[in-house]
Amino acid sequence: MDKGGSGKRVVHIGLPELSEEQIIEVGELAQETIIEHVFDALNRSDVKDIEVTMRINRGETLDLEIEVYLEVPIFVKVDVEKLIDEAVEKAYEAVERKLREIANEGKAQA
Repeated sequence: MDKGGSGKRVVHIGLPELSEEQIIEVGELAQETIIEHVFDALNRSDVKDIEVTMRINRGETLDLEIEVYLEVPIFVKVDVEKLIDEAVEKAYEAVERKLREIANEGKAQA
């Protein structure tokens, strides 16, 4: 018997002028941050399955949609939903920091 959990959050970035390269960078940063947080909390052998999906939607603003699925064996004592929420929150903070860097670079070049 295994237990799994998933979490989904949409982050409204609000910076329509990001380049394709910057968008990919932001998505990769969020993904790496989530995986790092999960493996800081759990041993690799404790994770049966982990999926991190990023979708970036371009509308009036850029929306970064983060979806995480994590499955661990039943004997692993962890609150999967809480771990996912924490990981997504850390990813959101990392993305915000990166976006501030990008915005500051833009101001310096202007």
